[in-house]
Amino acid sequence: MSDTALTDTPAAPETAGGRPPLVAQLSDWQRRFPLLQIVALVALYGYGLATIDGFGSHRVLYAILINASLLGLAGAGQTIVVLVGGIDFSIAAFISAGDVVIAELCGTYHWSVPAAAAVALAVGAAGGLVNGLLSFRFKVEPLIVTLGVSALVSGLLLKWINGAATGVTPAWLGDLTAANGTTFGLAVPPVVLIWALVALVIGLMLTRTRAGRHLYLTGVNQQAAKLSLVRVGRTWICAYVASAVLAVCVGILLAGYSGSGNVTVGDPYLFQSLAAVIVGGTMFGGRGDYWRTVLGALVLSVVALLLSAAQLPSAEQQMITGGLILAVVGLYGRERRLRDRI
Repeated sequence: MSDTALTDTPAAPETAGGRPPLVAQLSDWQRRFPLLQIVALVALYGYGLATIDGFGSHRVLYAILINASLLGLAGAGQTIVVLVGGIDFSIAAFISAGDVVIAELCGTYHWSVPAAAAVALAVGAAGGLVNGLLSFRFKVEPLIVTLGVSALVSGLLLKWINGAATGVTPAWLGDLTAANGTTFGLAVPPVVLIWALVALVIGLMLTRTRAGRHLYLTGVNQQAAKLSLVRVGRTWICAYVASAVLAVCVGILLAGYSGSGNVTVGDPYLFQSLAAVIVGGTMFGGRGDYWRTVLGALVLSVVALLLSAAQLPSAEQQMITGGLILAVVGLYGRERRLRDRI
């Protein structure tokens, strides 16, 4: 075969990045819409319907939605922080703070729920302010700052309650997260509606408001954001305040769910909230949105129920969940960050 024949043989078309057109097209669609997450959610739920008796019952569906609602609300603040380019490892402590404060002030000191909730939210706002100020003003890694604040908040809680929570929450607060709860006469647990409203507000804020645009710009490139007259410091700090306040709200809901205070109630949400963000496809530095976190929370909730139904040991459940996260990180890690494209 001649050299001319070799050079004249048409090569398979590739994109500028060296990928076949179909792969590039699918990758572009995935960047625009969470197709993989939707397919995964439908496939997992369909597998449950096909293999587990009663998986399609209202009881199971409400259990999935309630767990996903609490996880999704915990992941809401984490999403905002991740989009701005940070990370928040104090979420678990603020969830526990909301849980303990509402239970102790209402059950032990007989405060009204609004007054107790105001104190809990103030604690979250103050802690989020410390997270944002220290990490931005002094250029300390957010991971270190938020871990330190987490330890501080946890220690203060234990000191306040002398190591054991004794308060109980009002009965009506538990109705918000009850599987048999109703919302305006509809057989829908109130926490699900709360999550839907929060998702709508955050989704519109991120995509339709100046604050949302500033948040994305800050996450993509802080120097470029400053040149665009974005108040980067305020945006960064507000993201951490929002994360802590939302975590406190989750704690208040969990207090109603359990009926009493628990200083460790937020621990499972430390990595689960971040996992919901990552599985949903939102990555560090200005790429993604909260709708993806909503899907991530639903996927993780269905996976958790499937693993529980399979009666796997907790160690194996953690291994499978960790493998899922690594697979998603590996998939998205192959693509360039948004700041590298501009």
